[in-house]
Amino acid sequence: MDTSVLAEYLDVDSPYTDALERFFNDVRNRRVRAYITYITIAELVFVATRIYREAGIENPNEEAVRYVTWLTSVAGFNIVNFEIQDAIFAGELRKSIRISMADRFVIAVARRLEAIPLFLRLEREMRNFIDVLREHNVRFIDEIY
Repeated sequence: MDTSVLAEYLDVDSPYTDALERFFNDVRNRRVRAYITYITIAELVFVATRIYREAGIENPNEEAVRYVTWLTSVAGFNIVNFEIQDAIFAGELRKSIRISMADRFVIAVARRLEAIPLFLRLEREMRNFIDVLREHNVRFIDEIY
């Protein structure tokens, strides 16, 4: 799962609110298994802190850490480690698509787990590579929910 999905859940004005609520409910109720990597957690702490700061929340970093803890303990998101084949595949992907390392690891780990690499939306950097992304089963939240 990409960081964007988890960060967008914090935005009360998100156009994806309904889809995200359905998705999070499915994860909480164990109808869907959701995986996040340590890179996603690291990105999320940074992004969530910024979101909470902009919202005027006192102690935004503490709130961001609390959110990550909630995701992995209460909400049911599973943390998954990288394996050597994930790193090799992420490196190989770089030869055909120019997207972030974190995004390539989402795709690589999902491939190993036979899961769907889930992103919030088609990001600008991904547009030129949509055919390759589809070959790797990349999906966006509004396509599933």
